[in-house]
Amino acid sequence: MSHGPRSGLAAVSAALLAMSRHLEVRDVLKTIVASARELLDAQYAALGVPDDHGGFAQFVVDGVDDDQWKAIGPLPRQHGILAAMIDEATPQRLADVRRDPRFEGWPSAHPDLVDFLGLPIRDGDEVIGALFLANKNCARTEGTCGFTEDDEDLLGILAQHAAIALTNARLYERSRELTIAEERSRLAHELHDAVSQKLFSLRLTAQAAARLVDRDPSRAKGELQQVAVLAAEAAEELRAAVVELRPAALDEDGLVATLRTQVQVLDRAHSAHVTFTGHGVRALPAAQEEAVLRVAQEALHNALRHSGGDHVDVTLERRGGGAVLRVTDDGSGFEARLVRRAGRHLGLVSMRDRASGVGGRLTVESAPGKGTTIEMEVPGG
Repeated sequence: MSHGPRSGLAAVSAALLAMSRHLEVRDVLKTIVASARELLDAQYAALGVPDDHGGFAQFVVDGVDDDQWKAIGPLPRQHGILAAMIDEATPQRLADVRRDPRFEGWPSAHPDLVDFLGLPIRDGDEVIGALFLANKNCARTEGTCGFTEDDEDLLGILAQHAAIALTNARLYERSRELTIAEERSRLAHELHDAVSQKLFSLRLTAQAAARLVDRDPSRAKGELQQVAVLAAEAAEELRAAVVELRPAALDEDGLVATLRTQVQVLDRAHSAHVTFTGHGVRALPAAQEEAVLRVAQEALHNALRHSGGDHVDVTLERRGGGAVLRVTDDGSGFEARLVRRAGRHLGLVSMRDRASGVGGRLTVESAPGKGTTIEMEVPGG
């Protein structure tokens, strides 16, 4: 890559800024890999985060398309050159990785790698990742190909900042998990105290009314009126608790960021590829944002648990002053005439209620073998 001093510095600066913009671990990994490949002008780049079982908890590649990645098969294990980077925590710069005695081959669909540059990503004494590049873009016929010592130095700078970005992202996600857990615990405690007291009073009052029905009907009537009051109060306590259960992330991050984060989590947790795209959506009234999020969660649950599809796409687009949510899968689908029958099983009734409750509407399109699309439109505030 022919960078002058100024353009090279600008490229490094751009890469470091890109890493610092992301907080979720997966986004940070993707940015590091893409930045490294562009910065050192290589065909392929990858970053693996090791687990404790000889494999990788996460493995991100750049330069390999989705079809080729699927054809390659399962994630690699910690062996050969990858193991050397993790176990020995040493850089590996090779003119031809295939000729190294530690080379153990790769799957048939794997791209053919030749020149190789790999560095461990370290947080103190701990190796938290292995970053490597292969096949530098240069004229091989002129004998000038391969990674240089300058490339290794440059990747070393990137690896140091990658360690900081990755550690920060891990701390951010852990902090969010703890915050959510603490909030759930607090709400559960408050809900238990408030509602259980009301239900206890409700039960005692109902028992008193039952004993008075024959002996003193007028007093029994009064007790039953009190039962109705207590039941209404208990229902109000529950309603208030449910309102308070509005996801904290919505208030902190907004609908688009919350949806994107949840889709990323589901993409990691399921074999299906789950994607999210947002287009110019403005902030909506709180009730509408919560309704859109809940419908998206229900639709995603259906698609991932019942459709059997390989891809689930979530889009959120601006429409007028409002927004349109669309959740589409390429799964088994069902007959349009069976939508009403399947509605209760698939949660469509509750989704429609959520949509209509905020002035919106929900539509469902499906056909056998053609997948399903659930669309929700809200008009905005």
